[in-house]
Amino acid sequence: MEIKRSGSQPSGKGPPEYFTGAVRVDPLFKAPEPARGTGASVTFEPGARTAWHTHPLGQILIVTAGCGCAQRWGDPIEEIRPGDVVWIPAGEKHWHGATPTTAMTHIAIVEQLDGKSADWMEKVTEEEYRGA
Repeated sequence: MEIKRSGSQPSGKGPPEYFTGAVRVDPLFKAPEPARGTGASVTFEPGARTAWHTHPLGQILIVTAGCGCAQRWGDPIEEIRPGDVVWIPAGEKHWHGATPTTAMTHIAIVEQLDGKSADWMEKVTEEEYRGA
């Protein structure tokens, strides 16, 4: 058994090539092989969001604070709130982030396939983000 103490791992900024706006990533765990799971707490300031992306084995989001948005390609934007659990199937193109006026924090859990947990694509445009 291993316990990762709160605050024992440094926070990082969401890389600008994958995120729009201010995003903080707090690592939670990376399971040792042969397990493939990783988890992080991700905080999006108002207006911040991911780029479009997919996950080779899917993703689970557990909203812990604030109010956010999530959208899969071709569907309308959906609001997500604390306590909501979002399952994103493998290969589904999507994005997630804060609303324009409210920050949002979620725990993101993914599994790696051949060392890769995400395939990043184009950034979400302002028009897409606003649902125009």
